[in-house]
Amino acid sequence: MYPLGALQTNSYVVCNDATKEALIIDVGANPERILACIEGYEVKAILLTHAHFDHIAGLNEVRSSTGAPVYIHGSEQEWLSNPQLNGSSRWPTVTSSIVCTPAEQELADGQVLELAGLSIQVLYTPGHSPGGVSFLIDEHLFCGDTLFAQSIGRTDLPGGNYEQLMASIESKLAGLPEGTICYPGHGPKTTIGSEKRSNPFLSGIMK
Repeated sequence: MYPLGALQTNSYVVCNDATKEALIIDVGANPERILACIEGYEVKAILLTHAHFDHIAGLNEVRSSTGAPVYIHGSEQEWLSNPQLNGSSRWPTVTSSIVCTPAEQELADGQVLELAGLSIQVLYTPGHSPGGVSFLIDEHLFCGDTLFAQSIGRTDLPGGNYEQLMASIESKLAGLPEGTICYPGHGPKTTIGSEKRSNPFLSGIMK
């Protein structure tokens, strides 16, 4: 986990030491630490939980360096190249405008990706943004800005929807085993069990 950029966005590198292959999940600004981490590994894919600017700020650099294909939900394909949609033009004091070329692959709910010797289940979890997805690898859940330790993703940005976010958490995440480790887009990791017991936003949902 690498917290990067002004918003300390968590970027993740998942390595398969047996095959010397890796996956990158979200790419924050100034990704030099990511590039150092993957030295000696072949990056098979860059997976995006969503396309808000802080999650794609380092995408151009990492994509150019690795040549890896980018995966995103189709609802946010256009966001990669549109600074108004990805939000980078809205906060000029935080970031310059971000324009990325379209992703090579579009994700679908329930899809299973076989990459880097790993099986990655795609869970469509919109609400924070229209194309939000989570990635489940065994007992590891990379949930972007859908669920945080003791919190949930904000829904007051363009395309956000509180009811949709809560429905995503209830239908896609609440049923996962309590030991599932959650790796959010910001802040520390947590578990499904911990959030069921003590997340104040989820009372009555994650039972």
